[in-house]
Amino acid sequence: MTTSPRHGLARVLSKQGLCSRSEAARWIAAGRVAVDGRVVRDPEFPIASAPRARPRIAVDGRDIDQAARLYLMLNKPRGLVTSARDERGRDTVYRCFDGALWQGAPLPWLAPVGRLDQASEGLLLFCNDPEWAARITDPEHGPDKTYHVQIDTIPDDETLAALVAGVIEEGVALRAKSARLLRSGEKNAWLEIVLDEGRNRQIRRLLAAFDIGVLRLLRVAIGELVLGELGKGQWRMLGASEIAQLSR
Repeated sequence: MTTSPRHGLARVLSKQGLCSRSEAARWIAAGRVAVDGRVVRDPEFPIASAPRARPRIAVDGRDIDQAARLYLMLNKPRGLVTSARDERGRDTVYRCFDGALWQGAPLPWLAPVGRLDQASEGLLLFCNDPEWAARITDPEHGPDKTYHVQIDTIPDDETLAALVAGVIEEGVALRAKSARLLRSGEKNAWLEIVLDEGRNRQIRRLLAAFDIGVLRLLRVAIGELVLGELGKGQWRMLGASEIAQLSR
């Protein structure tokens, strides 16, 4: 007879999208979490990972499986770190949610879906649905991501074709699904670059391979969801059709 794999209670709460793992540990220590009606204060208390084998877990008396799922998009400002906390004390994207309310209550914990580095800006998704987030960030089947990138040179057609052909950097293939010139000035230009996979700092590393510097990097769309007129640092909830379309 096989037994279901077990994980620590704090990890289970985090995987449910309810909070970060460190926040879960604080909830547990504060006596807010009960397993089968009994308060548990050990964040490593073993819990069966399979939903059917898992005991009833409640936070503040509410079953974790009854938590409402929320999905939102943020226009991330430049200079914020995509993290709940930063060990160097830098401001994070959660600053944009300070004092935020949803249906009259404080906004629940929402995790970033993917990331944008500190110097990048634009469309960033958040949710408390780990399965949905995994579909969005899946490198093979997730939606394309579209960026507008200001660079420090005027590229020719050969350079644009080379960005699509890609390069190998330290054994890793970096390439764009498409790259086109949007507009240009005397010394710099704006490109539209579409990625069909996500790697850490992929656009910056790809352009650096051709000695091209990035002045601004803005994500403007994920799949068919566009940033539109959403103001810098502003957020909005996604509609049901947008949620379904992104994970299709």
